Amino acid sequence: QVQLVESGGGSVQFGGSLKLSCAVYGYFFSTCGMAWYRQAPGKERELVSTIGADGTTTTYADSVKGRFTISQDNAETTLYLQMNSLKAEDTAVYYCASPKKCTVVPGGVEPEFGYWGQGTQVTVSS
Repeated sequence: QVQLVESGGGSVQFGGSLKLSCAVYGYFFSTCGMAWYRQAPGKERELVSTIGADGTTTTYADSVKGRFTISQDNAETTLYLQMNSLKAEDTAVYYCASPKKCTVVPGGVEPEFGYWGQGTQVTVSS
């Protein structure tokens, strides 16, 4: 059984930083990678960042490139999202996600994220 527990959210001023954590139970990242999503009030859930099964390959939404960094611990049990230079637009509930499907494709694997944590609130104010 996969369980995901986010923490580290809070309220910060414009330009501040936060580091989110996601404790993962019942899943090893090397199987098919992990991701961070976020959802702002009145908006659809948005993919923020992914980290591949290799623990190195990463992707970022254009809106956070250069400001956010996804990483994992060596035990593959905790996922992190370092957020710098925070803006009001970053205000949202942040969720970590693990794959519910993992498809073998040429050269590797392709996840379909579908397991979510409870979320942690990030609020950026002026």
